[in-house]
Amino acid sequence: MSLTEARFHDLVDKTQEALEDVFDESGLDVDVESSGGVLTVRFDNGTQLIFSRQAPLRQLWLAARSGGFHFDYSEESRQWMCDSSDELLNEMLVRIVFEQSGEKLDFDDI
Repeated sequence: MSLTEARFHDLVDKTQEALEDVFDESGLDVDVESSGGVLTVRFDNGTQLIFSRQAPLRQLWLAARSGGFHFDYSEESRQWMCDSSDELLNEMLVRIVFEQSGEKLDFDDI
């Protein structure tokens, strides 16, 4: 069963708000900006993460220094899962944020 457009937007909104909270509470020197459904996280070393919604595909996309990743929401596990590797978004973020900032953050609530 595919997500309705309304449910998809609700899930992305909640995910992006949770991501903002993690970065705001992290103590990292980051600039977090949300505009037009796109969440951009800029690290002090110039690297960034860009989270964008792809409504026609019902996917959440992540652009990072290590590449671009597309996530489908699994109603079964209630988590975003990478469509190419099956890695969960929260697990991938721990790795990618560490690669880009040198800090380990907790994304368990994403």
